[in-house]
Amino acid sequence: MALPPKEFEEDKEDWLTTYADAITLLMAFFVMLLSFTKYDIPALEEAAAAFKVTIGKQDQATSPIQLLKLDVEDVVYNMQADQVVKVDKDDKGVVIELSSSAFYKPGSADIRDEAAPVLEKISQTLKAPRFLPYVIDVEGHTDDDPIATDKFPSNWELSAVRATRVVRFFAEHGIDAIRMKATGFAEIHPKAPNRDAEGKPIKENQSKNRRVAVRVYPMQKEQREAYMLMVELRNKRQQGAAGAQSAAPAGQPAGAAVAPAPAAGQPLPAQGAPGEPPRQ
Repeated sequence: MALPPKEFEEDKEDWLTTYADAITLLMAFFVMLLSFTKYDIPALEEAAAAFKVTIGKQDQATSPIQLLKLDVEDVVYNMQADQVVKVDKDDKGVVIELSSSAFYKPGSADIRDEAAPVLEKISQTLKAPRFLPYVIDVEGHTDDDPIATDKFPSNWELSAVRATRVVRFFAEHGIDAIRMKATGFAEIHPKAPNRDAEGKPIKENQSKNRRVAVRVYPMQKEQREAYMLMVELRNKRQQGAAGAQSAAPAGQPAGAAVAPAPAAGQPLPAQGAPGEPPRQ
């Protein structure tokens, strides 16, 4: 006896409903977590990049933090400064570490002439439009050898002024001051022990500890919105000033309707007094 032909059965996709419900619950769970915690922007960007690779099936996804790190690494490599500039990431963003011996004159906060082109190239990267809403936090560090001069009574002053000089350099090369801050830590945050168990200095470690760290990380939401509004208003003022200048009547001096440009920054102080200890 012949069996009746089986009717064609369409592939059922009921599992999609369960899967969509699970994804929705996960999203609601993470939204709830974020509502009770401080935003970790770098972590979110890394997660978004990983999500694009896994779910979007892209071969590679680069987060803004990774892109910044790669751009700075390219600058350091092209300037052949990789022996004195280290680029890394931490839980907040990118850390650009400058060796004090290569960037500063001994016992002073004066930036070496040969180090200025490297800082200038780094500043050009940091003021690129895609990195505008990023904080630039410059930290000065020394070793534990004391310094006591008229200009630098202690390592606190030396580390703070070295960090401040980098901030001033960046400001003079077009980076908004509102994005930056400078901090001096003296010798309280060493990368490695300054001395051995017998109290003798470890020269190699002291050299590592004498550094300036430039930390670059995304602004928080409120800070980002305020900064971008300031940039927008400034651009409108500049456009209005340019329009007023081009529309000036005949015989009127060009730029008469435009406010004068701010005065140029003061020159950096002269090199530290002779006799200052060279080890810093």
